Amino acid sequence: MSLKAQLEAIIYATETPITLEQMTSLVKDSVVAEGVSEDAEIKSRVRSCLVELVGEYGSPDHGIEIREVAGGYRMSTKPEQHEVVRAFAKSLKPPIRLSLPALETLAVIAYKQPVTVPEINDIRGVDSGGVIGTLLERKLITTSGRKQVIGRPILYKTTKEFLMRFGLKDVNELPSMEEFEKLVAESFQAELIPAETAAPVESLTGTDAVPDPETNASVAREDSTENVPEAEKAG
Repeated sequence: MSLKAQLEAIIYATETPITLEQMTSLVKDSVVAEGVSEDAEIKSRVRSCLVELVGEYGSPDHGIEIREVAGGYRMSTKPEQHEVVRAFAKSLKPPIRLSLPALETLAVIAYKQPVTVPEINDIRGVDSGGVIGTLLERKLITTSGRKQVIGRPILYKTTKEFLMRFGLKDVNELPSMEEFEKLVAESFQAELIPAETAAPVESLTGTDAVPDPETNASVAREDSTENVPEAEKAG
């Protein structure tokens, strides 16, 4: 089997992005069998084959591509195929369900990380303690130590799962806030909790983004502090 074919099979089989180092380790014996012994040369050959493979999948004849995401490589559908694949995926399993407050909080964390709940509250203009638990459960955010101020509140940041969800190599690839809000809307447009789909997405760039209490009764319930993670309560 050719080296390129091996790399293709590995990337296809992986559930999470696989790094160049991991692939090199997996195919090292095959490359050595071809007469290459130096580690640097083995890695160079693997990288060269990988570049060729990425180029081949970039052809319009392929509906999927190989992308560098979250520090590794994985196969994913091309943007122009998203609609048909999304329709197919919905027929197979229930989608991730997130409320608008959760999406707003996720956006704040993505752009301000590492950030504390009080800081998120200042930006959103409403208590976000409740939705933090939802985002932690979905593995879209994680803790990042404690801020060295009075009370030592917990810091939160986005995760590798977040990068994978939005197809980002790292947080430096985050678009502008306006573009991110559009990306969020497209990604979760059919996955919002029904009671909140009619509520508008508030601006996340200021501190006056307070949801209307009459049209967001369910938002108020989710934003309560009853579901604040135990670690946050311990503060």
